[in-house]
Amino acid sequence: MSNEAAIMKSILANAERVRKPEPVRDGVILVNGADLQPEPVRWLWPNWLALGKLHILAGAPGQGKTTIALAFAATVTSGGRWPDGSRCAAGNVLIWSGEDDPADTLLPRLLAAGADPARVFFVTGSRLDGEMQSFDPSRDMASLQAQAARIGNVRLIIVDPIVSAVTGDSHKNTETRRALQPLVDLAAMMGAALVGITHFSKGGQGSDPTQRVVGSVAFTAVARVVLVAAKVKSEDGEDRRVLARSKSNIGPDDGGFEYHLEQSEPLPGIHASYVAWGASVEGTARELLTDPSEQEDVESSALEGAADFLMQVLGNDVVPSKAVEVEAKEAGIAWRTVRRASDSLGVQKRRGEGGKWYWSLAKSVNLSNLANVSNVENMAKLDNMTPPVNQEGNECA
Repeated sequence: MSNEAAIMKSILANAERVRKPEPVRDGVILVNGADLQPEPVRWLWPNWLALGKLHILAGAPGQGKTTIALAFAATVTSGGRWPDGSRCAAGNVLIWSGEDDPADTLLPRLLAAGADPARVFFVTGSRLDGEMQSFDPSRDMASLQAQAARIGNVRLIIVDPIVSAVTGDSHKNTETRRALQPLVDLAAMMGAALVGITHFSKGGQGSDPTQRVVGSVAFTAVARVVLVAAKVKSEDGEDRRVLARSKSNIGPDDGGFEYHLEQSEPLPGIHASYVAWGASVEGTARELLTDPSEQEDVESSALEGAADFLMQVLGNDVVPSKAVEVEAKEAGIAWRTVRRASDSLGVQKRRGEGGKWYWSLAKSVNLSNLANVSNVENMAKLDNMTPPVNQEGNECA
């Protein structure tokens, strides 16, 4: 072969390699910070409902949580105004409800709130091999995403109750996180605010409302904003309903609005409730939603909530104390309260490699120990017994 032919063959071989890109390999994907462009949070309702994020709306039964969510939907579909007077750009809404019938309950409430029904789409099931099936987010999320993309301009997704998305044990942190992720991903891809409705646990009045959300702490940890609705007595003894921000990782985490549940007849013979918004109120959710007579129970209720948090997070595992602290912050629970609860539960704390501390539950947890810290005086004593922490927030020996 001549030199010219050899050179030409080498050039053609190199060109072929250039044309064939390297195959995409499975593995971890890393993105360099310099390649990212900082972006502000995009809001549907400024400082209350963020596009692409999960929100939890919680409260005791009978507080109108679903009616509040439908008021959000009415504002979105009609391009109306939020309770603070700000204008909302019109958009479409998806609603998946496992508790209320769309025709005789949800639609009448939407009409009473002034919604545009043509912009509301109800998830009523899915078709599998020609057969109608109940909607299953673990199976049908890709199909729902395709439908939402076809509709276009979906700006709000309501799931009532949010526990419907969890096929496993909704009290287990890991299972709940895994089950919520497809919904969170859907909201992020559609650029829609996701609102999940849930209940308060019994008792706990006076504690941080975020800690009273039923089920795993993952519900409030994964949510970027937690909204709570409750009826309480004011100092003058009058009943009032308040929607308040209990937690927010992306904006203000206090303040709220008074609201009233009214009845109307949007169509002849069709009666439905709707939300009438009142004045804005200032203060934390705990301050706004605690009756004056319940103030003395605040500390003990907070401790009980922190104890329940620890039992969920630790379970049968040995967990780094820093991981517990991160989970507590995500769930909106003060680290000081967690340390108190860890003492009351007899949490075992051991130093491991590199001086890191690890927590685990004792084989037999004595919940009756909580009675020993049910007042501020005894809790202060426990604080004095809590090991000091170093600058990284871990216990010192």
